[in-house]
Amino acid sequence: MARLDAIFFDIDDTLCATTAFAQRARRNAVRAMLSAGLHGDEESIFRELEEVIAEFSSNYEHHFDKLLLRLPESALAGHNPALVVAAGVAAYHDTKFRELSPFPGVAELFADLRRAGVKVGIITHGLTVKQAEKLVRLGLVPHLDPSAIFISDQIGVAKPNPKLYQTALEKVGVPAGRSLYVGDNPRNDVAPPRKLGMLTCWARMVRRHELGDAPAPDFEVASFAELRTLLRERLDVPLP
Repeated sequence: MARLDAIFFDIDDTLCATTAFAQRARRNAVRAMLSAGLHGDEESIFRELEEVIAEFSSNYEHHFDKLLLRLPESALAGHNPALVVAAGVAAYHDTKFRELSPFPGVAELFADLRRAGVKVGIITHGLTVKQAEKLVRLGLVPHLDPSAIFISDQIGVAKPNPKLYQTALEKVGVPAGRSLYVGDNPRNDVAPPRKLGMLTCWARMVRRHELGDAPAPDFEVASFAELRTLLRERLDVPLP
């Protein structure tokens, strides 16, 4: 097998448990809105918020405003809606400050990969500011090759379009066969890079997706300890 020159990673549910974190942050936001004067049953309001997110996407910036529009007028009971929304936003971001963290072993592996001469990069789908903020909050920016961070919103190409991966390979100057992509979603993170000839690793730390009709990945791991062993023993990356 050719020498591995670069490893690219997805972010959400690959480097950190984004789905579980988002659920906790939204739950905290609803509780804060109730404390700020919103009236109603917490579970019902939370389910309504989940519907808003499903309909407008997780990247929409005004979920809480839309939530209030869908609740009965009596839910506000004379309270200023801007303050109720602000309480939800503040609670959501406070949860980010407290709880968003990488899976065990991520930073250590990234640092060792850089020392081993392997480029460490990101290929992720989402809004530029949101995805960049996650990398900063996770504390991973110092371990990444600054020229190897690719966010779909910045590139103008979204997953699962293989052009997103092709752009990354061309800009970093790495042949597809000497690169590995690690991601949690087979449709987005296995099929497109495999089509280009990249090696693929299905990250099953969260186990939210099934393989379905996507092509089988070259490798599969359930932790970063397993990924380290895979890189060292099967891909000959000089790691401790």
